[in-house]
Amino acid sequence: MPFSIRPALAVLLAASMVAGCKAPPPEPTEAALALQNAGPNDVFQGVLDGQPIHLVIHDCAVYRIVSMQGTQVQWEQVLAPKPYYPGNLLTSCQRHSLTSDAQGVTAELGRMAFGAGGCCATGGTYRSKDGLTWTKTR
Repeated sequence: MPFSIRPALAVLLAASMVAGCKAPPPEPTEAALALQNAGPNDVFQGVLDGQPIHLVIHDCAVYRIVSMQGTQVQWEQVLAPKPYYPGNLLTSCQRHSLTSDAQGVTAELGRMAFGAGGCCATGGTYRSKDGLTWTKTR
């Protein structure tokens, strides 16, 4: 009886599955990586307007963390400067930060056009009392 590779491969595959081979963990989401790499002025986690909120600033936009399950972090954008160029494709984030005080949170955002000097084509300073509704102050 000649030896066939396909049945042998099937047996090896079945044996490895039975032996407890686990699927690799899912890749971290962009939100998880942003949180992992966030600096001290990139994250706010606390209570605003009586509600707990977790914010992270990433690439000149502010996001609210919606859920966290290991490396699977989900977020939603709550603030970004209006695009000056189509989709901000010709700009880069030059500065962003989150600060807080007793009255709320302040976000400073600044995108600069490629090849331009100084800062910034879009952005400004924004305030929020709840982390969801933002008002431009400068």
